[in-house]
Amino acid sequence: MSLVEFFVDPLRYEFMVRALATTLVTAVVCATLSCWLVLIGWSLMGDAVSHAVLPGVVLAYIVGAPFAVGAVVFGFLAVALIGVVRNTSRVKEDAAIGIVFTTMFAFGLVLVSVTPSQTDLNHIIFGNLLGVSRDELVQIAILGVIVLTALVLKRRDFTLYAFDTTHAHAIGLRPRLLGTALLALLALTAVLALQAVGVILVVAMLIIPGATAYLLTDRFGRMLVIAPAVSALCSVIGLYVSYHLDTAPGGMVVVVQGVAFTLAYLFAPRQGIIGRRIATARRRSAVAA
Repeated sequence: MSLVEFFVDPLRYEFMVRALATTLVTAVVCATLSCWLVLIGWSLMGDAVSHAVLPGVVLAYIVGAPFAVGAVVFGFLAVALIGVVRNTSRVKEDAAIGIVFTTMFAFGLVLVSVTPSQTDLNHIIFGNLLGVSRDELVQIAILGVIVLTALVLKRRDFTLYAFDTTHAHAIGLRPRLLGTALLALLALTAVLALQAVGVILVVAMLIIPGATAYLLTDRFGRMLVIAPAVSALCSVIGLYVSYHLDTAPGGMVVVVQGVAFTLAYLFAPRQGIIGRRIATARRRSAVAA
């Protein structure tokens, strides 16, 4: 197989074109949001919200409502329950997060198992990237535009909230409202990524790109460029590899992102383990010379 055939052959199928568009939109949106999640330290919160939306999505399916509505409602419910458990007991926040999101995720699994459906609701859990329809692609694109627009318009406020909530409050911003807005965007992003990688792997796409970019640069503005670029590239590579090796596309996309993080962890010029040693050796050689 020639290199041209390697890249062109998958595009002959309409379902692969839709899968490629879906994974690109999902990768860019998740990676952009992940920059703030990594800075704030909301990795566990991203895990909690992405899993807790499952019962909301299933209930929305049952009543015929948009998936995003159920996801946002249960996303906020999960955050509220975490706050209640943390503030009214001796249980710490990490334990409260684990208790709430596992319970809600298990409730979602129960709902999936008892809900009659013409479609396989297990795709919500594991993703169904190759089964994305035109209508679902339109829905994903609309949600992606909404989330990206909100992040771009409020990027300065969200960045200040991530770095210094006290200063944000001092200049007239409302940190609690900004946090709530980020949680709402997180819930919408979780719904957007469900079709691509499913509930289980959503957290990987919400954390790995931001963590990778964090190792590659010290400037947040550059993070907002590097994270989506790396995530999009990994998504395309993962989709092509899954096509030619006949593997699960959502899982392969996340695996490639994990490989990208490993490379950054090892070879990043300033933060990578091997990269730091190489830089130190060069400095010593320069001094000796």
